Amino acid sequence: MVQVWYMDDSDSDQREEHHRQPPEFIDLDTLFNISGVEYFKINGKDLSNDDLLNKIKRERNYNYEDEITCSKECLQNYDEKLKNFYTEHLHTDEEIRLVMEGSGYFDVRDKTDKWIRIKVVPGDLIIIPKGRYHRFTLDVNNYIKAKRYFVGEPVWTPHNRPADDMECRKEYIESLQQGFKCRSIVA
Repeated sequence: MVQVWYMDDSDSDQREEHHRQPPEFIDLDTLFNISGVEYFKINGKDLSNDDLLNKIKRERNYNYEDEITCSKECLQNYDEKLKNFYTEHLHTDEEIRLVMEGSGYFDVRDKTDKWIRIKVVPGDLIIIPKGRYHRFTLDVNNYIKAKRYFVGEPVWTPHNRPADDMECRKEYIESLQQGFKCRSIVA
């Protein structure tokens, strides 16, 4: 099950947990309300028959998927890629990841710019809204394999912060101010 917490202000290795002392966990409803980030638990062992995943793909029109493996052995220019993933950025489309193996962290900020860390493990599906600044890093295990879902041909261009003049960012800010509307997806 996914875990979410406020991060400390340490500059130590980005792959560490970075809990505040004492730890300050956040529930998934709070995460959604302050960031728009959605979470679903998927049966990773039988994706073709997972009713929830199939319904999400159908309702959101995800019609293209691929798989990415991030590790020192599988990713060319590993250190550079990890640094790029950890640079705060946004995308013009939702970022959808289903963790198949391994683990890692997605980080987003709350309304006061405090970092929130989201630990993902196998079966966790996370959806980061378009226009939402975020970053990603592996954890100390240095390995993750994930499915990526897209509407149409994949467009995965990160736009580093600041990108506040982009239309997707303006739409995100409007949703943040009005309150995010949860898509009622039930398998």
